[in-house]
Amino acid sequence: MNKMTTAERRGYQMICDATGSMMVIACDQRGGMRTLLAATPEEQAKISNETLGKTKYDITRYLAAEAGCVLVDPICAVPGIVDENVVPRDTALLVGLDASGWDLSPQGYRISRMVEGINARKVRELGATGGKIMIYLRTDTPEANTDNLATLREVIADFAREDLLLVVEFLTYQLENENKETYQNKIPQLIQDGCRACIDCGAKVLKIPYPGTEAACASVTEICGSIPWAVLSAGVDHQTFLRQVEISLRNGASGVIAGRSLWKDCISLDRNVSREKLTSVAVGRLHDIQQLLRKYKRAMADA
Repeated sequence: MNKMTTAERRGYQMICDATGSMMVIACDQRGGMRTLLAATPEEQAKISNETLGKTKYDITRYLAAEAGCVLVDPICAVPGIVDENVVPRDTALLVGLDASGWDLSPQGYRISRMVEGINARKVRELGATGGKIMIYLRTDTPEANTDNLATLREVIADFAREDLLLVVEFLTYQLENENKETYQNKIPQLIQDGCRACIDCGAKVLKIPYPGTEAACASVTEICGSIPWAVLSAGVDHQTFLRQVEISLRNGASGVIAGRSLWKDCISLDRNVSREKLTSVAVGRLHDIQQLLRKYKRAMADA
């Protein structure tokens, strides 16, 4: 298995909360966040990177300050989130390397985009605890993954040279002309095989979609061995995500890296509204997740 160095281990400890579980608030979205803040493409296009950055500041100040870590993008949020004293001293910081959207290959496969000029050294210069990369995978279609796995291997090697923590995320997607039900039935296996592919490239910490079933979660844990994995929310409603988190933790997950399920209906271009909803609604959702983290840490300690 891919063993963390001392420096990487220290970075991992910092993105965990007091229970020793990953508890990261993700707000590295850009296009997706704009769709939540404005109803039409025209209105969304008017939202500047500066305005989007202020929204991320609010998520950090009112929500992520109660978690172990915040995940932001390098376009809107840093270095200001550090230089303007938004991130508390005891809240870790991850910087996402992936750009919004994707390119399409001639065959219709998604090719992951990276933000230009952001590498491990730059992430360190921005004052971050570590980085996060997201790639798209369809492990049942090897030719779909060639470019993305090459990018992943390159980024993992870059962070290894810098001896800096890197969280590896992958997402699956429905292929063109693929039946929706057929695709959904494949998801548990796609996620398990995606974990294998990322580990084969050298991943040491994983952020993955909910594997779909109890058995699939247990299988992911077996595949990962000592490699910690966190479940992401994919924007599902809070109660659905809580069920997914509980099943994941019960079957070996090491924590949660969640964004939209916590704050998607709590952000506004009116920052007073954001402050009120983040503190009155989103923080309560975070506490629900933290209660599950404590529950399963105690269960492991008693086992």
